[in-house]
Amino acid sequence: MTETDGQHDEFYVRYYVGHRGKFGHEFMEFELCPNGKLRYANNSNYKTSDDRQNDMIRKEVYVSPAVVDEVKRIVEDSEITKEDDTNWPTAATSTTERGEKRSQ
Repeated sequence: MTETDGQHDEFYVRYYVGHRGKFGHEFMEFELCPNGKLRYANNSNYKTSDDRQNDMIRKEVYVSPAVVDEVKRIVEDSEITKEDDTNWPTAATSTTERGEKRSQ
């Protein structure tokens, strides 16, 4: 994520949070591409009418290079890329509110 010979390295960030529960697979996702394309998706079946049961909200916009640079700065300052995700849970396991592991 540094500038080399006047060219920006490729920068891509994706944020996903979701779960499988009473209302099925629900999630929210943001994705920012190097060209400034910002995509958003939200799949929630909570309090939807039967005819909208399978509708997913999707939005897409382009943001300025200044916004991309600011997101890069936030990610770099957070040092999240220095973390090791070896022990992160997989889709096959999740944790209950009391911290107990359960298989799905």
